[in-house]
Amino acid sequence: MWRNTESTIRLFADNCVIYRNIINNEDMEKLQKDVDKLGEWAVENAMKINPSKSKAIRFTRARVKDPLTYSLMDALLPEASSSKYLGIILHSDLSWVDQVNYTVKKAWKAIHFTLRILKRVIVIPKH
Repeated sequence: MWRNTESTIRLFADNCVIYRNIINNEDMEKLQKDVDKLGEWAVENAMKINPSKSKAIRFTRARVKDPLTYSLMDALLPEASSSKYLGIILHSDLSWVDQVNYTVKKAWKAIHFTLRILKRVIVIPKH
């Protein structure tokens, strides 16, 4: 799959990420060609890719942004502002707010669960 592409591809279980540094329109065209090759590879190898579960995301702090127009198997990939990759929430503006909030929320859930269990196990006498 990755032998005929100029972009970087990362595979993990049943997920695939394809990316490249975009400096100019030629880089955008190369990325689209590589996404097309990925779609062709899937068809040739009887693999199903669900374009509706795919998304395009741009990581930048730039304020002026043209909409992303990448497509996979004739379906326009929706542009996302964040994406979860290997358990980490990556935000398009390179901030970590979503990841920190998610981690804090999980920690509070674990603390509350532990406290509920401890209240059942340890009987605290009232004075």
